[in-house]
Amino acid sequence: MRSSRSGRPNCWRISRTMPETISGFEGMPLSVVRRTIRTTLSEAGFSEVEREARLLLQHATALMPEQLLLSDARLLTDGEAKSLADALTRRLAHEPLSRIRGERAFYGRAFEITPAVLDPRPETETLIDLVLQWADESGGRNRPLNIIDIGTGSGAMLITLLAELPRAMGLGTDVSPEALQVARNNAIRNAVAGRARFELAHALDGIVGPFDILVSNPPYIPSADVLTLEAAVRDYDPALALDGGPDGLRIYRQIAARAGAVVPSGLIALEVGAGQAADVSRILTENVENRRGAPWTRADLGGHDRTVALLTQC
Repeated sequence: MRSSRSGRPNCWRISRTMPETISGFEGMPLSVVRRTIRTTLSEAGFSEVEREARLLLQHATALMPEQLLLSDARLLTDGEAKSLADALTRRLAHEPLSRIRGERAFYGRAFEITPAVLDPRPETETLIDLVLQWADESGGRNRPLNIIDIGTGSGAMLITLLAELPRAMGLGTDVSPEALQVARNNAIRNAVAGRARFELAHALDGIVGPFDILVSNPPYIPSADVLTLEAAVRDYDPALALDGGPDGLRIYRQIAARAGAVVPSGLIALEVGAGQAADVSRILTENVENRRGAPWTRADLGGHDRTVALLTQC
């Protein structure tokens, strides 16, 4: 707590206990608030506390990073203090920063996220790299490609590919109407809405091609493992986007059953979970009759096979 506003104290005394820590920010200088957040997060066992404090303050104040650096003496308003208290409470409960802020950066672009969609992961950028490499090597990025994204969620993969492939058109499908609305919002936000459409569908049910590219990051966690996930995933990502059935491979089988018909000549690229690359490769090999060659994999920066890809040709 601090002394009254009429006489500024020489030092600020902040309680380290809940809930006082997150309810006494009103009228405090940002430099003191930042230091308090860092200490609070550090004592709670969080890492990267400097970055987290900065992002929480940006969220509460709506200041740009460069503005925040030059505003140490600025006092937190009552509204900002309330917003910060709420955000810090949520972070101490291990809610991801991206969900608190309602936004995730992916492949250099900003995407709205809500409780209805999976929080896009950096490792998914591996799939984007693979698709763009294929485009570069098979005719260039300016071709009029047709893309389908199964289980589009926030639309991050489809929208990114449309932004990188300027003449491409795309369809994103999902089983959640709420997720589809988020994807539509993100298509507008990233200036590709005129080339994207979104439909309610499960796997490839009712989908008619032809498409040149099929991408998907389907649910791949075995059902029994969902409850063992870290809290940031288990408690905040939608269960629909996590649970892949008894062995985690249910949706891959459903996609593979019709993928060759939907992509008669082109590329299929699927994100997979840890240790699933061989099984997904086998599923594609057994089900896609018009495959051209064998499936191949792409590892993420951690060295884990994260994407399984297959070429098709009539």
